[in-house]
Amino acid sequence: MRAERVNHPNDHDQAVDTLRRSYAAVPTGEPVRLAKRTSNLFRPRSAPRTPGLDVSGLNRVLSVDPTGRSADVQGMCTYEDLVDATLPHGLMPLVVPQLRTITLGGAVTGLGIESTSFRNGLPHESVQEMDVLTGTGEIISARPDGEHADLFTAFPNSLGSLGYATRLRIELQPIGRYVALRNIRFTQLEALTDAIAEVTATRSWAGEPVDAMDGVMFSPGEAYLVLATFTDAADPPSDYTGQGIYYRSLRQRTRDVLTAYDYLWRWDTDWFWCSAAFGAQHPVVRRLWPSRYRRSDFYHRLVRLEHRHQVAARIDRLRGQPARERVVQDVEIPLERTADFLRWFASAVGMNPVWLCPLRLREPAGPGSARSWPLYPLHAGQDYVNIGFWGSVPIAPGAADGDVNRMIERRVSESGGHKSLYSDAYYDRDAFDRLYGGDTWRAVKDRYDPDHRLTGLYEKAVARA
Repeated sequence: MRAERVNHPNDHDQAVDTLRRSYAAVPTGEPVRLAKRTSNLFRPRSAPRTPGLDVSGLNRVLSVDPTGRSADVQGMCTYEDLVDATLPHGLMPLVVPQLRTITLGGAVTGLGIESTSFRNGLPHESVQEMDVLTGTGEIISARPDGEHADLFTAFPNSLGSLGYATRLRIELQPIGRYVALRNIRFTQLEALTDAIAEVTATRSWAGEPVDAMDGVMFSPGEAYLVLATFTDAADPPSDYTGQGIYYRSLRQRTRDVLTAYDYLWRWDTDWFWCSAAFGAQHPVVRRLWPSRYRRSDFYHRLVRLEHRHQVAARIDRLRGQPARERVVQDVEIPLERTADFLRWFASAVGMNPVWLCPLRLREPAGPGSARSWPLYPLHAGQDYVNIGFWGSVPIAPGAADGDVNRMIERRVSESGGHKSLYSDAYYDRDAFDRLYGGDTWRAVKDRYDPDHRLTGLYEKAVARA
């Protein structure tokens, strides 16, 4: 079967020309931002003084090749639209981040993860080639080898500081019509990490294959691994887009079935469990809450409104309650340190539930070592667990806003881990450069953005520029 062209190539060329013109129109010295309707960032940023880059025509799937199992995709295409184009062929991206409006370009330049990451690594590891608008205004085609391999390798976790992807060619993998789930309960965290190690090594559990794996810790004495198997034959599937709430099902069922589509977006309906903060899990409110607004992007808009107007914060002050610190983080911890970190987190921070997503950098198909990614330097051959926690904690008397996040950053570094940069970060520049490939970033920056028109990585991630 030949590649199915979804959109005309001339449309893409015109969209790239529009982007380049909007970039040229940004005055020298002014910050460069994307003009896009949605964002999954939790970093507050300074208000832009100039119009953003026009990426309105770069949000599509260009083609799908069912035989070669690949797709050409524009950088601002959401995973929701990408999945809609691949599932009819029985295919999915190798890693589909949890939230519908994450874009492919965003997941590559800002990192993403999901339940297939224990065998497929991170989204950028499935990229075969990409076109990047650099700081010079040029479009560079970068591949794993060749003239621009340095840009290809440094692009993941560069957060737009080295350029913006306009087109990416990615690998796809088969997925069945359904996903069969086993919810395995653990009362000891070491038993859970041992199970993760076994599934990662054998891709099976109790004689059944495992295609995807993630989990939830409700407390150190109650944690679950969800082991998923892709299949075309299954019992009637469950539905967690209505009154049912997915994360609660882990405590209620030992086995479950979802359609492939509902599995990929199982966390989006309730933004994991964060919809509870808006009352959307209350049975009465849920019946009245329109289903089209049970989506992560809608909840995120509510969060942005709160950041802007501080309504809840003012109500808390009137009630005499302490101010709260936002603690929204995803961190990667080596598997052998995960149990200790989770116990420490439960005691020192006390937020629950937390998400658990095993991760291992993708191993090469043929001879050779796994590729390294210097701006997010995880170690090849090392098993990690991504731990996600999203909420807020009271600021203790005498403490400052940010103290809990700084404490977590220290503990992550002491554990040999890393944290994603989509939310608040407090590192000083020396520590940041050491943790996130500062020397490599500067060398690539000087080559592809010699005038430093694009905002720097530290300035984006920490200084909130």
